[in-house]
Amino acid sequence: MSKIHELSETLTNQIAAGEVIERPASVVKELVENSLDAGATRIRVDFVDAGLKQIVVQDNGTGIARDQVDLAFTRHATSKIANEHDLFKVSTLGFRGEALASISAVSHVEILTATENAIGIRANYSGGNKKGQEDAAARKGTKITVKDLFFNTPARLKYLRSPRTEIMKIVDIINRLALGYPHVSFTLSNTGKILLRTPGNNNLKQTVANVYGRHIAEKMEKFEAKDSDFKITGLMSKPELTRSTRNFISILLNGRYIKNFQLNTAILDGYGSKLAARHYPIIVLAIKVDPLLVDVNVHPTKQEVRLSKEKELGRLITSAISNALVEKVEQISAFANLENKRDTLVDQLSFNLNQDVVNTARKKEPEIREQEKPKFLTTESDNSEDNIQNEAVKQDSEKKYVDLNQPREDDQYIVTKTWKQNVALQQALTPFPTTRTNQEVISSGDETLANNLPRLVYVGQTDTYLLAQHNGDLFLIDQVAARRRLKFEQIFHMITAKKVVQQGLLTPIILEFGNLDFMQIKDQVEQIKQVGIYLEDFGQNSFIVRSYPTWIHDNVEDSIRRILDGYLNVDKGKAKNLFSRIAAMQAKREITGKIKLSAAEAEQILLDLRKCTDPYHDADGRIILVRMSQNELRKMFKKDE
Repeated sequence: MSKIHELSETLTNQIAAGEVIERPASVVKELVENSLDAGATRIRVDFVDAGLKQIVVQDNGTGIARDQVDLAFTRHATSKIANEHDLFKVSTLGFRGEALASISAVSHVEILTATENAIGIRANYSGGNKKGQEDAAARKGTKITVKDLFFNTPARLKYLRSPRTEIMKIVDIINRLALGYPHVSFTLSNTGKILLRTPGNNNLKQTVANVYGRHIAEKMEKFEAKDSDFKITGLMSKPELTRSTRNFISILLNGRYIKNFQLNTAILDGYGSKLAARHYPIIVLAIKVDPLLVDVNVHPTKQEVRLSKEKELGRLITSAISNALVEKVEQISAFANLENKRDTLVDQLSFNLNQDVVNTARKKEPEIREQEKPKFLTTESDNSEDNIQNEAVKQDSEKKYVDLNQPREDDQYIVTKTWKQNVALQQALTPFPTTRTNQEVISSGDETLANNLPRLVYVGQTDTYLLAQHNGDLFLIDQVAARRRLKFEQIFHMITAKKVVQQGLLTPIILEFGNLDFMQIKDQVEQIKQVGIYLEDFGQNSFIVRSYPTWIHDNVEDSIRRILDGYLNVDKGKAKNLFSRIAAMQAKREITGKIKLSAAEAEQILLDLRKCTDPYHDADGRIILVRMSQNELRKMFKKDE
């Protein structure tokens, strides 16, 4: 055995740094938490090269006294606890006294600080050693500059991920802290570009708007509750506004962002069955509790804590969210239901998907209300009415008029004339796929078919089901599920055929996002183009949309937002797997319920079902049809007795 010896101070600092400083985001977290503990109301964070080249954190807190600067860079030196009793009632974010020592051990650090009515001081540290100190002019507060992170421990660099991922981790840290401290103004910039700015006016909803975007903040509701031990407040998204990951659940315990599986479960229990499978809400939950009930000294990063009365807190959270949802439902006006009701258009049904069949459109369709008509531009028209309308649009819009009816450089995407012409062109470019054979093979005795669908003869319909027969067997077809399958196949084929016809918008749509969502969507702009949605960077975490694919029929902005939500938190390599989900979602949105079909429309559905890749289930896996054989029918009527 080798001789035992004591490690040098430099080496012990580097080992400690490995526990606390894992990546640039760790530096940002420790420094900003120190600023908050110092009572800062304005904090600015700037970084370069994902934080590896430089990180600057500046605040207007109390500052550090001249005779305590060196002590602040010493391990286990802190102003936040004095004895073992304080360790069990920690009310600050930092208390271990390792942050500055650990950061300076693996980087070059400069600190400029001043207390109230005192001369400032500038000091430099590198690799854990002090390099110099001088008096300097400075406002009250502290500014710390960290350069060349991990310069003396290059092995750490191989554990870092891509620059974009490291940037997003920094953004996530500041987002959580901003949500936990809405009374503090945060500014975050990357190489001079502002990524986040919050007002610090103690308005949580406004802070959420700055972090996640105004569109999300508008769909969040307040909730609160308290008992003898806990007080909870926060904002929760409506059940229809969800994400595919738990990352948008922010639990803040006495201002500290924590991760806790049991509390996450309590939040989801509050929503109950209102959330779709594998969908999670956007929620900011602030918990106030006596520090004596919390042990934050569990993990070096302090994101995992130990809670007393955790079950009681979980029940309080579940009831608060559940009650808030019930109250919101009771407040919904019947007028909102009328506004959400959509007329079923013949274009939405798209029964005539074959070029060879007779047009089966109903003789009289409900007219589109003026406010529901898509606002689009045309340069030509097939009738005088369209010409008059388009001319009026041009006169009214004047300088706002933009001719979008020109082919894009990428000839896979075509912008043409009127809405009807665009739909016709789309169908010509992507005819309904015929993937099944004409074999009329059917397994006997199975209620749900598993092979090719035979040619069914339409018999009639009930309020919900179509009735058809084949060789004496009776078939019941769920008309809603069947229409959704047809719409799904049509949209999916349009997307995968890469011939998405565009419809120009008279008034472009501006889509605002939170900084994290914006960065993720921007990283997938090329993949999003494949479904026919063109996003142009419009600055300030927003995109502009000047046209949309013709397979979107109404409520264009809402449909595009829902589609983009699907791309959030999905790896670029897996984006193509979203085509099916997007088509299924849009089909479900367009086919909302049963309608009275003409005989011709019903027959067309039966014909088109035979061409589907799966005529037995809709895109969500629900059964479309069942078969009752002659023998089963005879038994039902006791014909064999």
